Amino acid sequence: MGKIAAFFDEEKTMRRSLVVGNWKLNGSSELVAELLAGLKAEAQQGDFADTAVCPPLVYLSQALVAVEGCDIQLGAQDVSLYQTGAYTGEVSAAMLSDLACRFVIVGHSERRSLFAEDDQVVAQKFIAAVQAGLTPILCLGESLGQRESGEALPFVGRQLKAVIDAAGVDALKDAVVAYEPIWAIGTGKTASPDQAQEVHAHLRTVVALESEAVAESLQILYGGSVNSANAVELFAKPDIDGALVGGASLKVEGFSIICRAANQ
Repeated sequence: MGKIAAFFDEEKTMRRSLVVGNWKLNGSSELVAELLAGLKAEAQQGDFADTAVCPPLVYLSQALVAVEGCDIQLGAQDVSLYQTGAYTGEVSAAMLSDLACRFVIVGHSERRSLFAEDDQVVAQKFIAAVQAGLTPILCLGESLGQRESGEALPFVGRQLKAVIDAAGVDALKDAVVAYEPIWAIGTGKTASPDQAQEVHAHLRTVVALESEAVAESLQILYGGSVNSANAVELFAKPDIDGALVGGASLKVEGFSIICRAANQ
């Protein structure tokens, strides 16, 4: 692993940084208008990394209008594994594409734990997103128990390998990976930069065993209580290519600081 990690350290400049805001189950028409007006004004001042926001589904059309004229992209928080049919409440990848979404989050730990989405379901959603021309943001992450028992690296490696086995490694050319340790999501705890870097390097190595070229270009984001205070130190690590941000993305000032930190 050492040689691969060292090689990729030298190649980080080939990968663009990306910051994605996951608003989760938060928002109203008023809040969406306020947040995106503020974020658009900040983005137009320059110095932002590539930036996207993932509002609740019902506000995607409003968000599309709100970000017009700037480079902020839109994403969805989830997608159906089905394309069409009698699946009440589901939203297909083609529908999201029709709404001018670019990204969609798949496999978030909250979907896995609260809605019983296993690796196979996540892989099918990943494939559906890619086939519709969306960029899936594939979330991976271990529990506190797995971290403390030394199972973090094997566990996230298996999560990633399940998607590679189902979709093929080349599908990752059109995707983003986000490492989000479950124990750090919404808890105020954050993996140390060294802990995060270790996992990111491991994930890149898992991909490199299938294709070094894909591994070299793959964006791997860190998520888990990222905020304006810890962003710079996290982004300084060679295999951390940006962030998937939760609560901090609901504050214009703090989120803007993170977007600028990723562009340094």
